[in-house]
Amino acid sequence: MAYFTYILVNARGRFYVGHTFDTAKRLLEHNQPLSEGVTFPRRNGPWRLVWSEPHATRATAMAREKQIKRMKSSRWIREHVLADQGGC
Repeated sequence: MAYFTYILVNARGRFYVGHTFDTAKRLLEHNQPLSEGVTFPRRNGPWRLVWSEPHATRATAMAREKQIKRMKSSRWIREHVLADQGGC
């Protein structure tokens, strides 16, 4: 089973970084209507997937997620992660 580190963006240009084994299912979950356990993605959507990267293990996907989150900068994400794809 492959795991993915992914980046979502909303209409205001805010990013959400996470990891999963099913990006399509996870995107649907993030875009669900508000319910119990309201989280950042549900409050700030709708989201669209702008980037994903496959990993052989969950541990490596989580490590990449943490690396991106440590940068705490949408500019860094645009310049270093999305630039190769011509993204946002």
